[in-house]
Amino acid sequence: MSDAGLFHYVSYDVDVESSSLTCTYEVDGRVFREVISLPGGDFSRPGIDAAAFLYFLLAGISYYKTSAPLKIDLGDFVTTNTEQEFLLMFFQEGLGEFAYKNNLDLSELGIQGPVGSVTPQLTGDSDGSVLIPFGGGIDSIVTVAELAPLTDHAALFIAERPGARFDAIEAPARVTGLPTIRAERSIDEKVLRSSELGYLNGHVPVTGILSALAVLSAVATGYGAIAMSNERSASDATRTGPFGTVNHQWSKGLAFEEGFRNVLAQRLPDIAYFSWLRDRPGDSIAQAFASLNAFHSSFRSCNRSFHQDPDDRLNVWCGICDKCLFVDLLLSSVMSKEQLEGIFPAIEPLENPLLLQQLQVLCGVGDQPRPFECVGDELECQQALFAAAQRSDRQESSLIQSVAATLPVLPSTTDKVSPHYRPERYATRTRLV
Repeated sequence: MSDAGLFHYVSYDVDVESSSLTCTYEVDGRVFREVISLPGGDFSRPGIDAAAFLYFLLAGISYYKTSAPLKIDLGDFVTTNTEQEFLLMFFQEGLGEFAYKNNLDLSELGIQGPVGSVTPQLTGDSDGSVLIPFGGGIDSIVTVAELAPLTDHAALFIAERPGARFDAIEAPARVTGLPTIRAERSIDEKVLRSSELGYLNGHVPVTGILSALAVLSAVATGYGAIAMSNERSASDATRTGPFGTVNHQWSKGLAFEEGFRNVLAQRLPDIAYFSWLRDRPGDSIAQAFASLNAFHSSFRSCNRSFHQDPDDRLNVWCGICDKCLFVDLLLSSVMSKEQLEGIFPAIEPLENPLLLQQLQVLCGVGDQPRPFECVGDELECQQALFAAAQRSDRQESSLIQSVAATLPVLPSTTDKVSPHYRPERYATRTRLV
């Protein structure tokens, strides 16, 4: 049994025969186990142990949050200073929204455990073989369309619960024509019963966890690079809370990418991890997507499509959530009203007067805080709305015109820039936009 108020990293066990990884954690006398399975993966390949350990480190956050003590104990596991600093940032920044909603101050969080050097593990795989995490939305579709033709070999990466399939992912995945590498993540069922068992609950930096799982999957299947689809504005804070800024998309942002790359460089130096869209604004991504007609009838980013309970899962856009509204807004500058009405059932979000306040908030002219959703920043939303308002087929759209009339004068250029870490072989290649 652990000391009270201490989160313990207990063990990680790689099973070569079943191509699985079991991670065990303990907090306040409660033991949690998570199992990762990779059908078709080879867990005897070089680098598997390093990749498994990195996943073990990041996945612990899902169990830490059940009580969120201010001490994390790594036990006898040796980590570098770089890893401990990154892990602390991952917990503090990645749990920003969780802490905000639970009124927690994690500024005094500390990590204890032996610090030392580690021996790099080489996989021998090339960055010409790329695994692309795929969620079925605009961003990952654009990454696939632009990057896959430039690679020696590309595949989609999809992580889900055992046996789970989401049509919002599967339908556009089929359109890509690429093979799919699947990882099955069995989260400890006690976490899924957090409310019933009295645990703290809330948002975790799931993109960070899935990034580590993508690395494990890449090593196990012979891919030398992981190409994320995180764009520039994902680095911007969502809102400010009593303990600092909070970013719902933190693990999609630049700080996570750079920190994770530094950790990989120590453990798995020949695995490339980068975001294809890191230096791209939303309008560039929307313009690229607008030309990908084959995906227009199958893509879907509405969160209602991803409910774990199939009975609550929609197989169409809900049309009223902030995510639906943002996607419609982003595309409205580059796609016709007729095209977008064909995508959204019943009523297009930008034609729904009930969404006035939500649109104002997205564009930074509302009196409510920005939503904790994966949406673009205020400037991206303003630019998209202004462009839509100029279109001939939107002159009678009262919602668009009324909010556009309240927008500030937009700058002709923006000084927002972001570095990118695309491997040299892709860095200067022509993209769709």
